[in-house]
Amino acid sequence: MPILEISDLIVRHDPATGARLPVRRDDVLAALRAAGDRRGARIAEALPHRDGVLDAEAAARLLVRTHTELQRLNEELRIAEQLAELLGPLLAAVARDGERPRIVDVGCGIGYAIRWLAATGVLGDVELCGVDLNAALVAEASRLAEAEGLPCRFTHGDAFALPGGATVYISSGLLHHLRGDELGAFFRAQAAAGARAYCHFDIAATRLAPLGAWMFHRARMRERLGRHDGVASARRAHEDHALLEAARSAPGLEPLLHRPMRHSNPFCASVRPLLGVRPEYGPALRTALGPAARHLVAVSGSERRAW
Repeated sequence: MPILEISDLIVRHDPATGARLPVRRDDVLAALRAAGDRRGARIAEALPHRDGVLDAEAAARLLVRTHTELQRLNEELRIAEQLAELLGPLLAAVARDGERPRIVDVGCGIGYAIRWLAATGVLGDVELCGVDLNAALVAEASRLAEAEGLPCRFTHGDAFALPGGATVYISSGLLHHLRGDELGAFFRAQAAAGARAYCHFDIAATRLAPLGAWMFHRARMRERLGRHDGVASARRAHEDHALLEAARSAPGLEPLLHRPMRHSNPFCASVRPLLGVRPEYGPALRTALGPAARHLVAVSGSERRAW
């Protein structure tokens, strides 16, 4: 049976316009019960609704609260710092002289990664932009950035339809939400948009990931939805081979898995990044990474090989 996250079910958008669509509570409950998730169904059953349609404003506020709590996970796991450690060499390899590169965070949520990069200035003179299909999360990200006086912006919509595209696309905690061909389409969209590179962090598919997620979310999160979805996310994490195979479907971008799980201690490996780069920038990236390049694994056909 599929593993579902409640947050994926309670918000729907028109794929053409991005407009929010009504969601019937019975549809959410039916999906969760069909998946054998009785606990998730009980959580969804308690959500506010009007005439069987979920209260859109209440759902938006719930997701903002959940993402605010989720920021603690990013802070404790130092996701933004890990991202910056790889983005620096990536930009050094792919940015052109005199160019101001643009980094676009796909599915940015309340924008923690982009706001952290803007606040620290660790990447130098770059354009920082977050994009999400959820207008409520984008509004909260924009509010926080304005309150903090940060040089970044957030946009509601499709990240791959953003005028001007991106030099590098990034994300954190997004890949496990993409199922089936959605995963390959995600990487192909980046290639079609002209990206020179990408860097996507997601949950490491280890045996201990669900237990670690349960412990953290019980200790750090108050929202029942967040606790439920945190464990579901860990259970949905993609295996290395699935990520690499999906990424290989994007023409012109070579996928590189950083510190693959077969070489990692499952007690320490909570997240791992997947990088992609245009082949012509490969030598420059190796030079920029220095000794860290040995932690990258590329894929050739169905076989893994050191990069």
